[in-house]
Amino acid sequence: MGRHKLTTQSALIRRIGVEAADIRSIELVGADGEPLRPFDAGAHIDVYLGELIRQYSLINTTDTDGSYRIAIKLEPNSRGGSRSMHALAEGNVLKIGLPRNNFALHPEAAHSVLLAGGIGITPLLGMAYRLLARDKSFSFDYFARSSDPVAFGEEIRGTALASRTRFHFGLTGEAVRRALATRLDTVPPNAHVYTCGPGPFMQAVREAVGAKPGLALHLEYFVAEPRAQGLAAGSFQVKLAKSGTTIRVDADQTIVEALRAAGIEVETSCEQGVCGTCLTTVLTGRPDHHDTILTEEEQKAGDRMLLCVSRSLDAELVLDR
Repeated sequence: MGRHKLTTQSALIRRIGVEAADIRSIELVGADGEPLRPFDAGAHIDVYLGELIRQYSLINTTDTDGSYRIAIKLEPNSRGGSRSMHALAEGNVLKIGLPRNNFALHPEAAHSVLLAGGIGITPLLGMAYRLLARDKSFSFDYFARSSDPVAFGEEIRGTALASRTRFHFGLTGEAVRRALATRLDTVPPNAHVYTCGPGPFMQAVREAVGAKPGLALHLEYFVAEPRAQGLAAGSFQVKLAKSGTTIRVDADQTIVEALRAAGIEVETSCEQGVCGTCLTTVLTGRPDHHDTILTEEEQKAGDRMLLCVSRSLDAELVLDR
């Protein structure tokens, strides 16, 4: 896969809702009066905030009224994105990207298990609505620190999702693992499990699913996991096959940074290995993967990599650019 060209659309903020003390929901409609582009459950959009670009999952389903609905948690250590989003007002116009989906539902699944942790509710709520509309077999578990209030709790309780949803409040550590094990004990062995939430919660889900052979796990990350220690270090070279240009990547640089320093622009969005914008085909060399987009099998194949975070296990990588 070569360069990923971003396409944008203009959206008007129709409504801002308070979902919890630190969580706001934003409804977007086409600024020109036309419906926004359709999407599938699990999709997300880029939101352009000056020089910042942030990704937010779409909560609603695509067949509502041509609108998008996203939610933003105000992070105490915000790098600017969540603060800027919380400062927006109804009537503001935003530049946004077209929906992209690295977390799609699998229509062939006989049963789906939705496991949400905190603000990770956002993509899974849209999935729950879609599965309900299609009369599919699924369960929905929502883990939150507190019940007062829990984002989208009243909304869920006021819809047909209520009978499919189990709330878990204030659980930590071993209690979370027990609740996950109890849920997975009740699902068919070939079920598909979808999860999104904080890092420790996601790890607990991975461990719980790993103890149940036959389950298919799908994960959505909001931020990159901390990089593992002891992986490949030092400099290496990147050769661009189409131009023949070779660029040195120093130990303290990403491939994206090295290419940009050489005047070669790369389309990026998150620069954390979670959105897939800079996914590029590898022709020669072994990537040292640090992303959370590619599956374990795709990483082992070594024919694609995320240039914003991944490095090289060899002295040279040859890219299809």
